[in-house]
Amino acid sequence: MLETDKNLQNELYQNLGKLFYAIAMADHSVHMKEMEKLNELVKDYWLEVDDVEDEYGTDAAFQIISVFDWLLEYTKDSEEIYEEFEAFYTEHKTLFTKEIQNLAMSTSRAIAAAFAGSNKSELILLGRLQLLFDN
Repeated sequence: MLETDKNLQNELYQNLGKLFYAIAMADHSVHMKEMEKLNELVKDYWLEVDDVEDEYGTDAAFQIISVFDWLLEYTKDSEEIYEEFEAFYTEHKTLFTKEIQNLAMSTSRAIAAAFAGSNKSELILLGRLQLLFDN
């Protein structure tokens, strides 16, 4: 795999981390259950997507958790982070295969439902994501 392709794959996972953070943070707080759900889904599903590794030889899918944790540490704004994800998606649509789109949707829904069910702000963001993928 070309280095640029590998970098793009890493960026894909970093931006998925942004997406999942934006969903979890939509109600202005991230709950432990949402983080646990994300960790579980990355291990159960995202590691299987491809064989891309980051520069440290770790599966690139772990970038999802790293970025999520970093954003959480700096309590970034959900809307701003979602817009960064949207911009990346628009610029690199070809990276988002049907499989990745479906997995991103199901992961987002699971995170939203992990703590006390999905609330209105999470549901709005899920709707925007579905529209984005449908275009």
